[in-house]
Amino acid sequence: MSGESDCTRTSPSAGSPSDNELLPDRPKYVCTLSPDLVTKAREELQEKPEWRLRDVQALRDMVCKDYPSLGTCLDDAFLLRFLRARKFDYDRALQLLVNYHTCRRTWPEVFSNLKPSAIKPVLESGFVTVLPHRDPQGRHVVCIRPDRWTPSNYPITENIRAIYLTLEKLIQSEETQVNGIVILADYKGVSLSKASHFGPFVAKKVIGILQDGFPIRIKAVNIINEPRIFKGIFAIIKPFLKEKIANRFFLHGCDLNSLHQNIPPVILPEEYGGTAGKLDISAWNELLLASEEDFLYDFSELVLPCDSSPHELLVSGDADEKQCDDSLRGMKPQLYYCY
Repeated sequence: MSGESDCTRTSPSAGSPSDNELLPDRPKYVCTLSPDLVTKAREELQEKPEWRLRDVQALRDMVCKDYPSLGTCLDDAFLLRFLRARKFDYDRALQLLVNYHTCRRTWPEVFSNLKPSAIKPVLESGFVTVLPHRDPQGRHVVCIRPDRWTPSNYPITENIRAIYLTLEKLIQSEETQVNGIVILADYKGVSLSKASHFGPFVAKKVIGILQDGFPIRIKAVNIINEPRIFKGIFAIIKPFLKEKIANRFFLHGCDLNSLHQNIPPVILPEEYGGTAGKLDISAWNELLLASEEDFLYDFSELVLPCDSSPHELLVSGDADEKQCDDSLRGMKPQLYYCY
């Protein structure tokens, strides 16, 4: 799956028609959206079915012209994720695609050997799962429970790997590409010792990925059972959040009625005042672990394209790391105060 060979195969100017006929065709894209979702995509994402493949080809041509060594997948379905995430703005979709690969290649602790079997202990802990039912807007609910993590068992980067793989699996669905997702984070029992692992350097990388380096629409982040220390945690996160995303954070405390205004009880487990039975992590774990072959290609081992300039990197380097370390030192007193 080299970018060079893919671009050669797709470039209109590469070779004669007879030459190109010798190359294997990509999987033919077949739209799986319902009529209602086609309408929603048209209204919210500027997606026109009659122009869809033309738009995908335009993005593919831009990749081949501007980033011929990016080494990305160029299948219609894959590129379509990035167009939908940026409302079919070619330039923004291209930058998102470049950011996607940049993130994966500049944080090896997270992205090397990234496959479900490698994060099985995190899945079995129940740190992250997906509720079995979508909300009324057709959005999956990703449930994150930091209290299920024992820092002495594995580093925080393993949790980030599990969340990333969860999102990668979800975004394979065209329905999710259009509707987006909702996050439910339960901070019950989060202590100062756990919070100290999530410093500004890690926070900046994670937020950078979710905002600018992954083709998914995060429509709401519901925080429940947050302790006083969360004020300090959110103070670390907020400077890195865009205003649109920051406005989608909802802090409910222990008020389940407040949570139910955003996520209806009918899809919530009993642990959150819902009527959908006990929270069961086994179904999602089985689905993700059965998807091993979807994640065999390791993008993190590819060399960064030579035309990626430093200002394009979401995860900068030593200078940013030092700056974030300084911010962490300044933030610790606030964490202690909140605790």
